Amino acid sequence: MTTPESVDTKQSDEQDPDEVPLGSPWADLRAYIATPRLGSLVLSADGSTLLVSVNELDHEQTGYRSSWWKLDPSGAAPARRLTRSVEGESLAAFLPGGDLIFSSGRPAPPVTKEYGPNPEIEPSDQDGVLWCLPVGGGEAYPIARRFGGWEGVLPARRSNSVLFSAAGFPGTADEKQDQKLRKLRKSKKISALLHDSYPVRYWDHDLGGSETRLYATELAGSEVDHGDLRVDLDKITRLMPDAGRRLDDVQAIAEDGSFAVVGRKTPKPRGKTQVSLVEVDLVSGETIVRAEAEGAEFGNAVISPDGTLIVAIRETEPTATEPPTVRLWLIDRATGEGRVLAEDWDRWPSPVAFSPDSRTLYVTADEDGDSPIFAIDLSGQGAEPKRLTGDGAFSSVLLAPAGDRLYAVRTSYADPGSIVAVDTVSGELTDLPSPVTYPEPPGQLLDVETRAADGVRIRSYLALPSGASAEHPAPLALWIHGGPLSSWNAWSWRWNPWLLVSQGYAVLLPDPALSTGYGQDFIRRGWGRWGAEPFTDLMAATDAVLERDEISSDKPVAMGGSFGGYMANWVAGHTDRFAGIVSHASLWNLDAFRYTTDFGVYWLPELNDRMVADYSPHRAADDIRTPMLVIHGDKDYRVPISEGLGLWAELVSRHEGDPEELPHKFLYFPDENHWVLSPQHAIVWYETVWSFLKSVRGDGNFERSRVL
Repeated sequence: MTTPESVDTKQSDEQDPDEVPLGSPWADLRAYIATPRLGSLVLSADGSTLLVSVNELDHEQTGYRSSWWKLDPSGAAPARRLTRSVEGESLAAFLPGGDLIFSSGRPAPPVTKEYGPNPEIEPSDQDGVLWCLPVGGGEAYPIARRFGGWEGVLPARRSNSVLFSAAGFPGTADEKQDQKLRKLRKSKKISALLHDSYPVRYWDHDLGGSETRLYATELAGSEVDHGDLRVDLDKITRLMPDAGRRLDDVQAIAEDGSFAVVGRKTPKPRGKTQVSLVEVDLVSGETIVRAEAEGAEFGNAVISPDGTLIVAIRETEPTATEPPTVRLWLIDRATGEGRVLAEDWDRWPSPVAFSPDSRTLYVTADEDGDSPIFAIDLSGQGAEPKRLTGDGAFSSVLLAPAGDRLYAVRTSYADPGSIVAVDTVSGELTDLPSPVTYPEPPGQLLDVETRAADGVRIRSYLALPSGASAEHPAPLALWIHGGPLSSWNAWSWRWNPWLLVSQGYAVLLPDPALSTGYGQDFIRRGWGRWGAEPFTDLMAATDAVLERDEISSDKPVAMGGSFGGYMANWVAGHTDRFAGIVSHASLWNLDAFRYTTDFGVYWLPELNDRMVADYSPHRAADDIRTPMLVIHGDKDYRVPISEGLGLWAELVSRHEGDPEELPHKFLYFPDENHWVLSPQHAIVWYETVWSFLKSVRGDGNFERSRVL
């Protein structure tokens, strides 16, 4: 399965674009959205089988479906497709014996009364079915199903214990009542939710209609064979006297299946929430609070193979003047004591695995434009992290049972995705045969840097078109990342600079103040000062790149999404150096945003009245002289549509000329969220951005997408 070969095509006005042969994915948006994308990895308990999910365009070309592919961990055999259905698959986990459990929307046979969890539910009502694919071969068959779907299935590695988790409707006494209420609400078309806590929304979906419930069982081969297990999701939850109705997520299960670590959210005054870690005995349901502290929350827990240690991240609550700190928190289960691990390490790590002897911890952390894997020796006092990998961002990291290899998906802005094995001693990388191959990007990626006015080093990536030179300099596009606590380090199919490079632009991807991977002081420089150092850092990076011979200083453009959209709006009100600015899902009026975003309580300390007065972009609306393309989705709860509507209204209200000569545009997606994810909408997004930038630079007139 590969991307189509690049071909030259000439498209007449009479031809249906869908019937024209596909070209390079970097220049042909139809080929781009059709390019398969690597997802996450899953490893069997014995380490013999490695799976990777692959997302492909569906038949209607309006969405993506995923499938699981089998990889040879040794790298000797090619990848082989393991699951196949029109609806796609997700949520995969291996049982110790090698059977694969996965979720799929594929049609399922009727529920049997003997084993079905709720015989009253018709097959057509079931939107969540777990399937089992036997290790010895044969057809996959339903193993557990419920109306409302599943959050997860977590098998132990060295026992037959399996922990199921799913969302239960608040106020229902048990799983049967939950299923009946869900069916009633669906048949009566009731969507109303009653809230008594905060928040009520998250990114693009409503909260309040679910709370995590658990069921643990012993699942051996004979139990798997008959299928359609009766899964009472309240069994363990009811046994948890102090945590059952405040569970957040299931984070890890011990290898022997004796206990699990779950997150627990406790409502606090002023709309705040305390997030702690709770250990749950999977037989008795007894709980032990393992990590809890005022002003901090815990998550991303990993359990050591011998069950003696738990490691998690500890994130402090931000204040008006101090950003959060993220540290590793190591818990000794015998004593119950916890401590900060690698306290002097100035990075924000996330744990992924312990070594088999529990003496080494593997973590990932952003660092200087990468997100590598590190090893921390727990046997000594210093616990100095050792960087194992070089360039790239490593995700879905898994450790082989023998402890000699880590498996990961590696990406960078020069690599859309590779599946690699990492030697845990030397860090040597071995590429494994992948089900997906990608063409080379249409240019070169450079690592560039400059100094800010205060002397701080500012580094960026610069994506250059292949033909850029002193004789043929490329126009510059400044692309500002979101977050703001993030970094340009991993390939993104949604925010892809090569699609602009294919249009002849040199794309600058800077990491200004607030970016991760450069230490706590670098984040602190921009905390509560969004329009100060983050802005001047961006301008310093732009100035430095414009001095390069292969970059044209004429009519640069700028763009950004989310916090990058905030910065785009700030740039528009504080300089006229850019020919045009694209502002996607942007923050405009911080005074309104802090109370309407999905989790405003988090932002309120930083977005205090003084900060809002100093750094809200809407206060400089009268100074905007640059044509702007405003883009927003109505299902965006992180940056509500009111921000985009407010920006658009202020731009339009200040245009006193002929309405047909309004220099600004507003691209509105009624049913998209923060990112605009559907493939056809991605085409519209890039077509509109391309056309807008071309028009503001004087390279042609603005042309609507063919579907607008």
